[in-house]
Amino acid sequence: MVAITSVEALFPKLKMGECVPKSHLLPLSSSIPQQQRPFICRAEASATNASTATATALEQSGGGKMVVELVGAFNQLTQEINVLSSSSSRLLFKSLKLSIPILRALPHAPDGRRLLSKALSLALLLAHLQMDAEVISAGLLIQVVEAGAISIYQVRDRIGIGTAHLLHESLRLKNIPSKVDVLDDDSAAALRKFCLTYYDIRALILDLAVKLDTMRHLDYLPRYQQQMLSLEVLKIYSPLAHAVGTNYLSLELEDLSFRYLFPYSYLYVDTWLRSHETGNKSLIDIYKEELLQALKADPILADMVDGISVKGRYKSRYSTMKKLLRDGRKPEEVNDVLGLRVILNPRSGIDMSQVGERACYRTHEIVQSLWKEMPHRTKDYIARPKANGYKSLHMAVDVSDNGTPRPLMEIQIRTTEMDMLATGGTAAHSLYKGGLTDPEEAKRLKTIMIAAAELAALRLKDFPSTIHKGLEFGQGDEVFRLLDKNGDGKISIEELMEVMEELGASGEDAREMMQLLDSNSDGSLSTDEFDLFQKQVEFMRNLEDKDVKYKAMLNDKLQLADNSGLIQVYSKEFGDRLAN
Repeated sequence: MVAITSVEALFPKLKMGECVPKSHLLPLSSSIPQQQRPFICRAEASATNASTATATALEQSGGGKMVVELVGAFNQLTQEINVLSSSSSRLLFKSLKLSIPILRALPHAPDGRRLLSKALSLALLLAHLQMDAEVISAGLLIQVVEAGAISIYQVRDRIGIGTAHLLHESLRLKNIPSKVDVLDDDSAAALRKFCLTYYDIRALILDLAVKLDTMRHLDYLPRYQQQMLSLEVLKIYSPLAHAVGTNYLSLELEDLSFRYLFPYSYLYVDTWLRSHETGNKSLIDIYKEELLQALKADPILADMVDGISVKGRYKSRYSTMKKLLRDGRKPEEVNDVLGLRVILNPRSGIDMSQVGERACYRTHEIVQSLWKEMPHRTKDYIARPKANGYKSLHMAVDVSDNGTPRPLMEIQIRTTEMDMLATGGTAAHSLYKGGLTDPEEAKRLKTIMIAAAELAALRLKDFPSTIHKGLEFGQGDEVFRLLDKNGDGKISIEELMEVMEELGASGEDAREMMQLLDSNSDGSLSTDEFDLFQKQVEFMRNLEDKDVKYKAMLNDKLQLADNSGLIQVYSKEFGDRLAN
């Protein structure tokens, strides 16, 4: 985020001096000596006023606002993607230019969200899953196609055949549950197998992401519809998500379905899991940070690795419920509620594999120095790999503190190579667990999945690269190149007008925006001037994100206060004000 103290430098052309709300000054002023505050506050007021003036100018210009949304959305998406080629960047940029003006003009979604917000949420979810640009592009455009604002044929002509194909497949998948009259276990298994056999695997993942986005905003529906959708998700879509290897989707789909189908049971399990938290920070975050610091501080381990990652997770509510009810365990016998995974990147050399294994065992020793190990739970799959080649070191530790009993925490330790083999090597197993009865058929479908991904890469010329996004060029540079169509190192008024027209705005908007950003008044935007604009976009979007975050936090606080009887009269009124 751009610091407030640097905002003044971002807006060199704007006049300053108007009044600014005191609340804008508090974060910086509170950390400055009292005698210096009057001077700093005046500088802050000027800087904040500058940002407000720019935001106001862009808001008043419809085209300017859409350019801000275009650049901001592109940056948000590409921040989530680990590696992005130029061809993929162009595809995402084209899809955003096509979808933003249409989505802005369409009515709100049934759940009350702006369709643009809904489309970006879906696209960000797909980017987080590291899907290719065609899938993310389809995620941006699916609301537009479903609303009838553009046809799949138009998408094919303006964006590409791959994106159009995915949209076509995704629309076909929407009616899958209607193919059976009764959604029993056998029918659900047959539907899952049908989907895995006859549909593009990437379209399946797109549809699963749509389902998760829908489940996250289900409160607006009547109770019976919530239950019907949740049953479909639990029987069909969550196992499908597991089958295609997107466990992240599978677990959240399970938990959300559990919440709507069995709200009281969910509340019981959720309350029990939350009872293991302390203060404002979750136990997982506390233990993850403690372990990471201990690993980084160890000189022996430092000589063996050049990268350490620690990931954490709570056991899902649904999985916990199954262990408590189906397996008949007592709460204290559910031992893997907390889990950490350590991934080590061994230093380059001819014996990387051996160094990596030694690093795993050294990590085991460091964990033993932090917490009490439960030897009967330790499994060494490095010395004795599983039949499918799986390697990892598993252990469980007692994290009870000051007489407060807590479930055992499971810790997995592996190298980056072991982690990649674990993820890729279990894909066929995931397909098998997701509803196929024949392991050989699961292996065949895994081959089809890989072929589909390779075909998309070939079409977009997106081959694995040693150049990681952001190392050789920044996001701002990439957006600048996309706007600088003739490649002369400047964005001319003609190029800016062309983008504005593609967004459905007028040329006059482009002139106003150029005047606002062109600090040296040469009639074009240099890389430095555009970089300042990028920082302005980041600044404004961060303010919006903070506002959403604070609203959610305040709503939670008000709800808690209302439950305790402290606030009863003003809660709804204040909530309504926040919503406006």
